[in-house]
Amino acid sequence: MIIKYKVSEVAKDLNKPAKQIIDLLAALGGEPKKVGANLDETELNYIFERMTQENAEADLAAYLDSAPKPKPKESEILKKADGTVVEMPRPKHHKTEKKPEDAAPAPKREVVTKVVDTRTVDVNLDKFNEKYTELAGTKNVENRRKPTPAGNKQKFANNKNRGRQPFQKKRETEAERLQRIQLEKARKAQLKVQIPDEITVGELASRLKQTASNVIKKLMGLGVMASVSEVVDFDTAAIVAEEFGAKVEKEVHVTIEERLFEVEEDSAADLVERPPVVVVMGHVDHGKTSILDAIRKTHVTEGEAGGITQHIGAYQVTAGGKTITFLDTPGHEAFTSMRARGANMTDIAVLVVAADDGIMPQTVESINHAKAAKVSVIVAINKMDKPTANPERVMEQLTQYELVPEQWGGDVICVPVSALTGQGIPELLESINLVAEVRELKANPNRRAKGAVVEARLDKGQGPVATILVQNGTLHKGDCIIAGTAVGRVRTMKNDKGQYIEDAGPSTPVEITGLTEVPAAGDLFDAVADEKLARELADQRAAEAKERQFSTYQKVTLDNLFSQIAEGERKELDIIVKADVQGSAEAVKQSLEKISNDEVRVKVIHTGVGAVNKSDVMLANASGAIIIGFNVRPDPVAKEEAAQAEVEMRMYRVIYDAINDVTDAMKGMLAPKIREVEQGRLEVRQVYKISSVGQVAGCYVLEGKITRSSKIRVVRDGIVVTEDEIASLRRFKDDVKEVAQGYECGVTLEKFSDIKEGDIFEAYILEEYRD
Repeated sequence: MIIKYKVSEVAKDLNKPAKQIIDLLAALGGEPKKVGANLDETELNYIFERMTQENAEADLAAYLDSAPKPKPKESEILKKADGTVVEMPRPKHHKTEKKPEDAAPAPKREVVTKVVDTRTVDVNLDKFNEKYTELAGTKNVENRRKPTPAGNKQKFANNKNRGRQPFQKKRETEAERLQRIQLEKARKAQLKVQIPDEITVGELASRLKQTASNVIKKLMGLGVMASVSEVVDFDTAAIVAEEFGAKVEKEVHVTIEERLFEVEEDSAADLVERPPVVVVMGHVDHGKTSILDAIRKTHVTEGEAGGITQHIGAYQVTAGGKTITFLDTPGHEAFTSMRARGANMTDIAVLVVAADDGIMPQTVESINHAKAAKVSVIVAINKMDKPTANPERVMEQLTQYELVPEQWGGDVICVPVSALTGQGIPELLESINLVAEVRELKANPNRRAKGAVVEARLDKGQGPVATILVQNGTLHKGDCIIAGTAVGRVRTMKNDKGQYIEDAGPSTPVEITGLTEVPAAGDLFDAVADEKLARELADQRAAEAKERQFSTYQKVTLDNLFSQIAEGERKELDIIVKADVQGSAEAVKQSLEKISNDEVRVKVIHTGVGAVNKSDVMLANASGAIIIGFNVRPDPVAKEEAAQAEVEMRMYRVIYDAINDVTDAMKGMLAPKIREVEQGRLEVRQVYKISSVGQVAGCYVLEGKITRSSKIRVVRDGIVVTEDEIASLRRFKDDVKEVAQGYECGVTLEKFSDIKEGDIFEAYILEEYRD
């Protein structure tokens, strides 16, 4: 029970000025109290103790002597709280016979005087008077309804009323008596209801054992207009329940995850330093693998027969007395797929840039992936052994992507290295240790393990084999773990050197067996105590995954952008821009970022040149972005990936169309009435020149079909060359209406004649549709 006792009330009850009470409380510290502030139990105890000390009597005997002396007469004296003395005379006795003269004298009766000191008693007499008034009123009502006693005579006005008593009750049946008893019991036992965060009006009425109309009336009285099927929040439902006299309890749903996983935070005293987890990224052929090999060969411990015995996708090296964990991922694609599943398992990204090539398209992608994952970046400028090496040019290019080297006053460490000669490798490892030290990476080894799956495979002899990275806690052999929909006990555990181990601490990569199925790379795993509950959770996750495949989950698109803004779900619109040339990409980026408004900010997270590829789709999926192409097309793999991941791609030929579409989407006005429907893709395998016809493209239908009414988009190396219409469509010498997949045909275009072998014809039609 919460005590609500104000400063003013305490002062009034103690007959002290309110300022004196406030001054007393000031000794406790904190903000000064106001007269109307509520006091807690600690503050009240402090005040009462101080007042008791100040009013303490030095001598108890003297205090007792100060009490008023009783008057020596045969009466009882009662002293009221206001100090007045009321003398209560002794009751008069009935007359008795006189005693004989020779009777012995009766012993003198001792007179006892009772004194009640009510100086410290606070009796609320008004409360009792009110209670007595209510009782008296009830008694009077009962007396008025009480039937006339049988002994009294009753007069009748006339004979018509004879035999009929006006207040005679109808005889109660047995069923009515039972119903009355049940109602009385229900009134005595207060109804208890559990209400969740949200509840429908109909369900609330059912729990309150009331009709829906009664509940709706109560809601209307509160100013809430709701139907039976509408949902009300907990606070509103609780007020309604209390109006019906019910006791409300908050309904708490405990999920399997809450019962199974440890959710308490680690205390600072339990945290210890852990090794950093590093991923190496960069453009192809810039030396990622060579640097990893150089690090491993340089830091192989003695007694390992000259090298690493087994490669499990992650390994550890020791440099400067400290351990570093490297994730050997096949590039930023795997890195992004892990991040898309929520596994931010890396702390530092080493960006490899060739000193002779400089920043390349995949380097830019790696930079954007590292920024999106919010990891620290260290730049390794490789191939310093080459005579054409130009590290200054590389650092200058880095500044264009908001990576300012330390040498130029920034915070990005740039280390010149050579994987061929080993130059700079020790300095690179030292820089990794320095960044890790600044970040103060810590974990608690004294708890159940949790981490992420690096990679997994199905082995014919061992079954599902998974390489996992322990991020927190310690994994022991025999522990029950769950990773996605896979569950099982750790049967065997190997480290990166192929040695069987019994346990693995934070930032340690290990290869384990014993799972029921192969988990996906990037799945999070947890060690749990209850295997039965873990299997139940795995089944539940599998069922939810199937439901998600058939659900209507919508990622951000230009069509639903305004609704997401209105619902407060979208504050930033991430966009990936691909264009035919770098100048167009930069122009589109600058134009899009200028149209930000108060509700949503447009942010271009990546720009590139060329066709939309799988990497762009994976970045968009992981970042919740949309892809805008300018004079480019997506390749088939990217198109399929985008369809599966529900990533929106919009292709434009005019820059203002892209800007207008994004602007209208932000204002909620985007309502296209015409859309493009793809029909098929054709490859130009030979070009014929016929004098009477012109250029004829000998095509093979790769997928779908082509019809006589199709429009044609000519794509060369992912770049849109032109859009045209079909002048003629033939098979051999016959004009045909359509040609299906797997067949050859001859196509002549209306306007365009500069057709080359290897060109791709995309056949499509435009159709109108209604929203």
